[in-house]
Amino acid sequence: MPPHELRTALLLRANANTMHSFRIEGGRRLKGELVPQGAKNEALQILCAVLLTSEPVTIHNIPDIVDVNKLIDLLKAMGVAVEKLGPGSYRFKAKEVNLEFFLDPEYKRMGSSLRGSVMVCGPALARFGRGYIPSPGGDKIGRRRMDTHFTGFERLGATIKYDEADGFYRAEAKQLKGCYMLLDEASVTGTANIIMAAVLAEGRTTIFNAACEPYLQQLCNMLVRMGARISGIGSNLVHIDGVKELGGTEHTMLPDMIEIGSFIGLAAMTRSEITIKNVGYEHLGVIPNVFRTLGITVERRGDDIHVPTREHYEIEPFLDGSNRIISDHPWPGFTPDLLSIVLVTATQARGHVLIHQKMFESRLFFTDKLIEMGAQITLCDPHRALVIGKDFDKPLRAIRMTSPDIRAGVSLLIAALSADGTSTIDNIEQIRRGYQDIEGRLNAIGAKIEVV
Repeated sequence: MPPHELRTALLLRANANTMHSFRIEGGRRLKGELVPQGAKNEALQILCAVLLTSEPVTIHNIPDIVDVNKLIDLLKAMGVAVEKLGPGSYRFKAKEVNLEFFLDPEYKRMGSSLRGSVMVCGPALARFGRGYIPSPGGDKIGRRRMDTHFTGFERLGATIKYDEADGFYRAEAKQLKGCYMLLDEASVTGTANIIMAAVLAEGRTTIFNAACEPYLQQLCNMLVRMGARISGIGSNLVHIDGVKELGGTEHTMLPDMIEIGSFIGLAAMTRSEITIKNVGYEHLGVIPNVFRTLGITVERRGDDIHVPTREHYEIEPFLDGSNRIISDHPWPGFTPDLLSIVLVTATQARGHVLIHQKMFESRLFFTDKLIEMGAQITLCDPHRALVIGKDFDKPLRAIRMTSPDIRAGVSLLIAALSADGTSTIDNIEQIRRGYQDIEGRLNAIGAKIEVV
């Protein structure tokens, strides 16, 4: 697609999503099956990895969501040939990448609109000797520093420069060389970026304190099929022996564990009977058990999860009788992306729970909208919220609200679906960044969500 046509298409896509809201009729009980989309956080890593080879890479189960579509558009603008094979299936061929596009103002504009663009740098640096990152966008949930990425690149031999005037990072190296590194934090995107850089480095790279989420395991397994030499996959100690080049492959992404958790919370809050199909249960870690501590019945049926109708659910205290605390941890601990869902689900439980969001200092600020709806929440500080469940004694009130980020937006949607009356959520672009046709899929099982 010529650059001017691509820019026109991007503007049309942006305008199509900018001014819409959800109008939600609450209090309806849902019943039916939901199929989770492909994993958003995996997609952002996997799509960037296509830059590591000139051969075709075919990827299946790609979610049709704003953030992923923006990254695909960015790859197209860089010169990657993209062919859509069917719903959720694409073939990518990064044979003729335009490196000069990195310095084009359009690259800065496109890259700065989504956080996933940071992972373009590692593959570009490995294969082409240079990678550039505009200050990334994404959720406004607090500071998300880039130090881990660039410290890793520097350890591999890259030179890092930062243009403070336009917020532009440059990483350059004639030849990356393997080394030992201890990451200062188990950053998921940082680990992915460094691994993608190291697979074409000279010699062995050892990464200690690496993130080990299932999505990173998926990335590593895909790279191995492309010819990379990686050991320690799934642990926090990863060894990468560099190779000269990588080939093509075919890859299918996991179901989105965050969407699966969102559907569990939705079923409990609306007192609905929902079956979540093909969840990839073995990759969910502690997620089902955390929802069980809220008193929610989460039944495993093969690779499906069934949540039956329950009129009440009660938060389990700790064994010594002390108050339950649910907090986020690096994998295999509980993912921070689901704390917003747990928080809203707890508002109608029996009992109380302290939600401790350790990683991001702004992620709990959406609780003011839940309080306005009638939830009993005390925001202790930017990281902790005490939720006293109402046990469905009174339904939440319908209000008008705005989605501040992806996960908070879906939490507010769940609250609105359980509320008494008709709510409106503005800025649904934020929700659509991470959830594919959420209104269509929920309406199909009995919800009433209108786009206005």
